[in-house]
Amino acid sequence: MARVHVSVEIDATPDEVWSYIEPVERHVDWMSDAVAIRFLGEQERGVGTRFECDTKIGPLTLTDLMEITDWSPGRTMGVLHTGVVTGAGMFTLEPIDLGRRTRFSWTEELRFPWWLAGPIGATIGGRTVLSVMWNRNLKQLKEQVEALRVDVP
Repeated sequence: MARVHVSVEIDATPDEVWSYIEPVERHVDWMSDAVAIRFLGEQERGVGTRFECDTKIGPLTLTDLMEITDWSPGRTMGVLHTGVVTGAGMFTLEPIDLGRRTRFSWTEELRFPWWLAGPIGATIGGRTVLSVMWNRNLKQLKEQVEALRVDVP
């Protein structure tokens, strides 16, 4: 199992950051590894929302099947991976600087099939490739959220 934890401080309130990440389908705007998201059913928000995410990491492409398991607006969004890659992930929004800024944390515990990476590949990949890629994703999230704040009169 690979455990990856990355975080970034964003110059926006937790509610402002939440309003940006709350539309799950827009995660492709700031996650370089997420190519497309398709909902499985009518529900698009909250616990029980199911979706497929086409994911590309280098030459590897797969469809990740996920379900939202935790949904606390302005605080947490959790997901269960039930496809080829299994495990759980969580976004946590923590107010800092008296709530004027947000520490956005992303934690994942993932299991990869033997043919994709196996236990050794998951450990190495989780601590290197995924950490580097997800830190870059959080940098993009930070830039996009902060750019919206500049546009607000």
